[in-house]
Amino acid sequence: MDRSPTFATGDRLPPLWHWLYFLEASRASDLGRDAHPKRGGFLPPIMLPRRMWAGGRFTFHTDLLLGQAATKRSTIKSVVEKEGRTGPLCFVTVHHDYLQAGQLALSEEHDIVYRTDPGPQAETAKPAQAPEHAEFSRTITPTQVMLFRYSALTFNGHRIHYDADYARDVEGYDGLVFHGPLTATLLLDLACRQTARPPKHFTFRGLAPISGLAAFHIEGQLSKDAANLWARRADGALAMSATASF
Repeated sequence: MDRSPTFATGDRLPPLWHWLYFLEASRASDLGRDAHPKRGGFLPPIMLPRRMWAGGRFTFHTDLLLGQAATKRSTIKSVVEKEGRTGPLCFVTVHHDYLQAGQLALSEEHDIVYRTDPGPQAETAKPAQAPEHAEFSRTITPTQVMLFRYSALTFNGHRIHYDADYARDVEGYDGLVFHGPLTATLLLDLACRQTARPPKHFTFRGLAPISGLAAFHIEGQLSKDAANLWARRADGALAMSATASF
């Protein structure tokens, strides 16, 4: 976030920063080829190799406070198999509740999509264009250091964020991939700074990857009690759409 550290025990955890906590380490022998933990433990034993964070929905009930013990409870809500234009897909939705002192602080639904590797002649669908008229905007310039630091903070070993050869040659991206959760965090942070109000609800959906370390824009428009938000790639494509209510 490129800010001076100012947090102290008892401070409110900023929205979506909970992703830096509740982390579990896996043995190296329990990792898959992408360096994510192998499926078949908590997540179902899906054989499709590529994993992507498709989106999420959040309700902020009360603040999570730094320096106090908290509990995360996770439940697999649904597993749905589909046939897409490029092959089979599997969508998994996981529900998370975060509690502190026995009180529900945050509810989250996390959408994961699994898919096949791209073929040698695979065509990618042309993404929709982002809205042209934003009331506020910020340019984000990814760097290898930024991606490494967020991967480290979230204990995310997914190779698409730090192994450019793997990202290009195996998973078919243009280069290193910017984290979807970090894009969502930046969008919500931008909206909160515009409104100076804490969010009540937030939802986001990843629509096209941001890869290759190209600069992109996080943008939005405000209404009375909400913000429509989006991430616009350098080519104008809509990478992520989101809505926050206050």
